[in-house]
Amino acid sequence: FAYSTFKKEAELDMNEELDKKYAGLLEKKWTSVIRLQKKVMELESKLNEAKEEITLGGPIAQKRDPKEWIPRPPEKYALSGHRSPVTRVIFHPVFSVMVSASEDATIKVWDYETGDFERTLKGHTDSVQDISFDHTGKLLASCSADMTIKLWDFQGFECIRTMHGHDHNVSSVAIMPNGDHIVSASRDKTIKMWEVATGYCVKTFTGHREWVRMVRPNQDGTLIASCSNDQTVRVWVVASKECKAELREHEHVVECISWAPESAHPTILEATGSESKKSGKPGPFLLSGSRDKTIKMWDVSIGMCLMTLVGHDNWVRGMLVHPGGKFILSCADDKTLRIWDYKNKRCMKTLSAHEHFVTSLDFHKNAPYVVTGSVDQTVKVWECR
Repeated sequence: FAYSTFKKEAELDMNEELDKKYAGLLEKKWTSVIRLQKKVMELESKLNEAKEEITLGGPIAQKRDPKEWIPRPPEKYALSGHRSPVTRVIFHPVFSVMVSASEDATIKVWDYETGDFERTLKGHTDSVQDISFDHTGKLLASCSADMTIKLWDFQGFECIRTMHGHDHNVSSVAIMPNGDHIVSASRDKTIKMWEVATGYCVKTFTGHREWVRMVRPNQDGTLIASCSNDQTVRVWVVASKECKAELREHEHVVECISWAPESAHPTILEATGSESKKSGKPGPFLLSGSRDKTIKMWDVSIGMCLMTLVGHDNWVRGMLVHPGGKFILSCADDKTLRIWDYKNKRCMKTLSAHEHFVTSLDFHKNAPYVVTGSVDQTVKVWECR
């Protein structure tokens, strides 16, 4: 009884109502504090990065050898226009333009020096998966989930040929170095070679047990490499169609491959003391990136994995050797662009590149630019210094 009188006197009932009213407010406040704290930390790290760039990127930049130039934040341009994820970005070999492919079924052309949008190539009826220039830059090949490969005249921007023959999504395409054939890879588990002049399929390479994700010819066009959902990388001799090597150490789907240019051979041999040194000409060397979050480097002549780079926190979607030969650049579903000093097997720089998965990257052969594409529908141009 005393308690209830006390309660009445002290207006405790009202407090219970207040409790209800403010229930959970503290927790909400806490979570927003944590969220803001995270944001503050992100911004602080970006600020530090920018400060570092100003102090280190200034006078030293002149002394830095162009062979060692790497992309520096922030990006020079963020280009928007695609209405779906960007699947592939590539530089034109001659002009100051680059091209992006997207799941919105279009291909867009941009000027990377000014950041201007140039034009859209329309023709595919489903996601455009991959694009490739010939060495002159006069022809562009594209492939799509609509099961076709298209050849475009890049001077008049017209589709001059459409090739049918795959039975499923065509995930990758590349024009051979000599310019008279195209190779393509598909979810139908095959790789096909097409004659540019006629559009006829002249060879089919079979052996992968699952979806073939990517196909890339080596520098002289005698070999092609492919990677697949079957977790392997294969290297094929073009002339005989035989599989020269099956590289199997990845533990998940292999998303991407890239041949190391000859400029990288000295560093690779130094880094790995690779066996092929003894047998005269080194290499060739191939990179592969996988959903197991690793990048591997292979000596194709002996079918051996020379090194594994670990650091990405999600699927690796693209990688290439820096034209100077000393670094590897990679992009992944952890939204970053990373630069690896592979001689010491370490990641030397990580750039927060996009708001979403980074699907593709390209490094210009002779201008100091890198381009990236993302599921966030943007294309970003990064200046190197």
